[in-house]
Amino acid sequence: MRATAAAAFSLLTCSCLRSTSPTRLPSSSLRLPLRRGPLAAMSTAASFRPEAARSPPAVQPPAPPLSKVFKVALCQLSVTADKARNIARAREAIEAAAAGGAKLVLLPEIWNGPYSNDSFPEYAEDIEAGGDAAPSFSMMSEVARSLQITLVGGSISERSGNKLYNTCCVFGSDGELKGKHRKIHLFDIDIPGKITFKESKTLTAGQDLTVVETDVGRIGIGICYDIRFQELAMLYAARGAHLLCYPGAFNMTTGPLHWELLQRARAADNQLFVATCAPARDTSAGYIAWGHSTLVGPFGEVIATAEHEETTIMAEIDYSLIDQRRQFLPLQYQRRGDLYQLVDVQRSGSDE
Repeated sequence: MRATAAAAFSLLTCSCLRSTSPTRLPSSSLRLPLRRGPLAAMSTAASFRPEAARSPPAVQPPAPPLSKVFKVALCQLSVTADKARNIARAREAIEAAAAGGAKLVLLPEIWNGPYSNDSFPEYAEDIEAGGDAAPSFSMMSEVARSLQITLVGGSISERSGNKLYNTCCVFGSDGELKGKHRKIHLFDIDIPGKITFKESKTLTAGQDLTVVETDVGRIGIGICYDIRFQELAMLYAARGAHLLCYPGAFNMTTGPLHWELLQRARAADNQLFVATCAPARDTSAGYIAWGHSTLVGPFGEVIATAEHEETTIMAEIDYSLIDQRRQFLPLQYQRRGDLYQLVDVQRSGSDE
């Protein structure tokens, strides 16, 4: 039986609570035992058990099938109320990126229509049905196949039965759907005098983590608000992701404060690449996106970033930097498995 959404993301448990089976604490909780007096003196390097800090143990990333070095393109698109125009513009941007040598292309969050609770139902597509019921999906599949690229298709509103999801589709160079991520953490915010928006009024939260094997390595997928949750990034890193991709649409309140900060934190803490792709800013829209699509390296360094206008930025990803950074700062050998543990409930309950 599938674990609950809360249990699936992060269960951090203390050694003082563990017996033969870990005690599970609520999502996003980290509790450390207080050490005083003689007990504190026993906490020496000999007691460190980094291998026990993850359960099941982390999956070692496989060597990327094609090359450790490739170009990535982040297509920061201007989004209008004209769906056909948005689809055509996205295709043009993807084709231009591929012509420039990109092997991986990212699109923004909700790129085929306005980001609003009123628009989600109107612009939603039935991905399972395909064809005329999913013109955005069909275009992405066809262009990935024709250009022989890996495409992280930003996100679109997906209709499934009587539910709506904020969904990212990942296509391989054969045009086949390699993975589908439904936004796990819905964006609900209420800052008086600044911004009020609640995705949960219209959308349903996804229930699955998404790590996809592609021609350019193993990619962990999140959408916008998912980037706030370090537990999700840690689980993707433990599942061997080389790169985390977050189509996102931070706003004019949270964008200046947190957008780059969160990307750099996710990259530095997990020592891997993070790529984000946002819509271009439209000051006449009901929801104004911050923009600033960005690629960050495994030391938290900003490799490339956009401003707020419509543009495509191209940059190079070199996976050898992951091993180099992990040698410089060997966090995987320094985790305190004697004090805490990250439990991947989904993987521990599978045959993987």
